[in-house]
Amino acid sequence: MRSVLILIALAGPAFAETPLDGAAFEALVEGKTLSFSTGAFPYGVEYYGPNRQVVWSFQGGDCVAGEWFEKASDTGPNICFVYDNNPDPQCWQVFDVDGKIRADFANTPGTTVLYEAVESEPLICSGVGT
Repeated sequence: MRSVLILIALAGPAFAETPLDGAAFEALVEGKTLSFSTGAFPYGVEYYGPNRQVVWSFQGGDCVAGEWFEKASDTGPNICFVYDNNPDPQCWQVFDVDGKIRADFANTPGTTVLYEAVESEPLICSGVGT
């Protein structure tokens, strides 16, 4: 029994996920428009432009421009977003799951997890170009 516990303890860290840092996130998203869901319901769409600029729209909502940046945390890098309508950073731990994004809301852990649903058509917003 003891050898089984040691084996489990040694195997644990190998299964731990590593959040993406800013460079890895940028390589995965720049130039793309991605749709996100909560797993069961559509959530929103975001365009990732050059120089870490973004345009976000909740499902059926208005578009808002913003930018993202990397921020260190005790649990690994966060990808944080600030938008023209909200200067408070919205931070996420982002993971690459077989080439698709899973984002866990870091501001309030355990509350919101988003999944990349599909790569979308370009966002069309009045007053905000993408």
